[in-house]
Amino acid sequence: MAAIFVASNTPNLGDLPGGMSDKTAHVLAYAGLTLLALRATSGARWSGVTARSASTAWLVAVGYGVSDELHQRFVPGRTAALDDLAADAIGAALAVALVSLAARVLKRADRAV
Repeated sequence: MAAIFVASNTPNLGDLPGGMSDKTAHVLAYAGLTLLALRATSGARWSGVTARSASTAWLVAVGYGVSDELHQRFVPGRTAALDDLAADAIGAALAVALVSLAARVLKRADRAV
């Protein structure tokens, strides 16, 4: 959250490295945030990844995305944008989907042993 805040608080960020699009950066940043939130909500255990922990992590990330977009309204050279929030939510959803799938596969492998 701190890294996202610092980037959002920087007026006129300029071009992103490697020609990365703004939306790709949003997806990646919020996927990363969601991975950390999911680790926290699942007790850092694959067995702790549940629908509840996953939805909580997604809500934390998207809630922070809302506050981040509101924050940008007050930063010179920055604007709040719904399409940025949509990219945040998509990144969060992708992270939840990938971790949930991995957790399911690993739980099955543990039962098979």
